Amino acid sequence: MSISHDLVPVTTETGRIPIAQMRSVYRLGDVEKRLTRLPPKDHESLRSTYERMLEKGADRFQVKPAGVPAMEHLYDELPNFGDVLDDVKRQLALCQDSRDALEIMPMLLLGPPGIGKTHFAREIAQLLGTGLGFISMSSLTAGWVLSGASSQWKGARPGKVFETLVEGAYANPVMVVDEIDKARGEHAYDPLGALYSLLEHDTARAFTDEFAEVAIDASQVIWVATANDERSIPEPILNRMNVYEVRSPDPDAARAIALRLYAQLREAHDWGRRFEETPSDAVLERLATLAPREMRRAWMTGFGNARLDGRDAIEIADLPDGHARRGPIGFMQ
Repeated sequence: MSISHDLVPVTTETGRIPIAQMRSVYRLGDVEKRLTRLPPKDHESLRSTYERMLEKGADRFQVKPAGVPAMEHLYDELPNFGDVLDDVKRQLALCQDSRDALEIMPMLLLGPPGIGKTHFAREIAQLLGTGLGFISMSSLTAGWVLSGASSQWKGARPGKVFETLVEGAYANPVMVVDEIDKARGEHAYDPLGALYSLLEHDTARAFTDEFAEVAIDASQVIWVATANDERSIPEPILNRMNVYEVRSPDPDAARAIALRLYAQLREAHDWGRRFEETPSDAVLERLATLAPREMRRAWMTGFGNARLDGRDAIEIADLPDGHARRGPIGFMQ
């Protein structure tokens, strides 16, 4: 695939990435050839796909920072991801002040549920100012989810990688493969089979989706996989990724996360002004025992229960599974 080195302005939510190169992710000539060979009355879905590719054109933004972006907020919000963030920062530093493309090695985040692995992936996409594709492997069984299914099959469609690159605006989106250890196949289909080529830079440059049968350049995709247990992941997949074991936050870090979430929720809602700026130490200690994923739900439950009682401070009894249980709601006899 050809690359144009012309720099163009890009508007992002964070404003951290002001410029990008343009990169062709497929060849328009290949698409036109495929379209002209289709029978006039068959393969309407495939025809629509080719027409969409021609309409959108082949060029996509290939974003990269003008310098190493500010990451302190991520170290604060995700204190248990320090090693991963350090590696990302190093890889960002390599491409700053150069014409080289941004290269981030595929990463696998290992750790227990609820510690923020998927949230981390979303934050990385926002940090880089690029797109995001998401696949939850725990709810999928078909092997063609990543690579597409042959157009000869009824109900066939392109795979997620193809859709993210063709329908999106970026040549280097973050692609999240969530709970990769829970992937399961049907019959001869291997849900992870496409990753053997997608995770290799050279072969990913001409990745062919089985539905569209047009080579696309997926070499710039930034891969982030999450898992609870690596034992069910094939060794060739593990060998293609940087593997990080992400532990639960220690008590001090968990307390800081809980306090930050409280402040964010309070500031994000008009009703938040009714509540005290800082929760009590006892409530914070209780929240610090929860996984980060559970903290937000616990705070929202606490806010709601406190308001039901007409209070401007959350108490332990307001939290889910609080030590002091509320009685059932019912009519007075």
